[in-house]
Amino acid sequence: MNIEVNGHAVYAYTGGKALRPEQPTVILIHGVLCDHSVWALQSRYLANHGWNVLAIDLPGHCRSQGPAPASVEAAADFIAALLDAAGLEKAALVGHSWGSLIALQAAAQLGARVSHLALVGTAHPMKVSPALLESALNTPEQAIQMINTFSRATLSPPNGAGSWVFGAGVALGRRVLASNAQVNLLHTGFTACDRYTGGEAAIAAITCPVLFALGAQDQMTPPKAAQGLIQAAQTAGKKTQRVLLPMGHNQMTESPDETLFALRDFLQAA
Repeated sequence: MNIEVNGHAVYAYTGGKALRPEQPTVILIHGVLCDHSVWALQSRYLANHGWNVLAIDLPGHCRSQGPAPASVEAAADFIAALLDAAGLEKAALVGHSWGSLIALQAAAQLGARVSHLALVGTAHPMKVSPALLESALNTPEQAIQMINTFSRATLSPPNGAGSWVFGAGVALGRRVLASNAQVNLLHTGFTACDRYTGGEAAIAAITCPVLFALGAQDQMTPPKAAQGLIQAAQTAGKKTQRVLLPMGHNQMTESPDETLFALRDFLQAA
């Protein structure tokens, strides 16, 4: 479905279901050079098990119009505007990688309007190497290959039936990059991650339970890179859960069931 936000049409995948005001809502926020499709399994399940689902394309990405956010804070402002435009008083926020920082900052700004916060493949600070930033700017095809190499626990196609997550990730990155001729979405997203410094202040300001869903073999945002944020949450007295998923950085496709079950149990219990 399309929702008009700040005068622009924003696409949200709903799992094929109309929004029902009596149900709780979850907003799924993708990372750099991704779109709503990375949540395919999780969004369909939740939509068929009692949740309104808005798996969004961020502005300027793929099916969504409007200026692509150049900072975590700008993207968080968009999430707040999305809630208002959709007529939502409250929602759970789930974000992956860059999307986890967006969800975190939005939860801090929105306070009691956020019922749950799930941070998948998160880190703070989420620094990006100068070499990767330079490649994202000047040789994006090389950077796409690089990040998909480091984002996967395995580069091999699966034996038997299944999808090749490395090849699918490369194809998705190319498609998202090509969707915006005015902005280099790869460099812009990575720069936003690299420059964000507000994580500890944001985690202290949230009012909802928080889940850290981390990849055991994640080389992009290794579990130890989230420990400072987890400690800050615990020090601030927040209700936290930590789940270690078995694969790499693209948890939703490499560990789809485990990611789904972690989100399902968190949303049900918290």
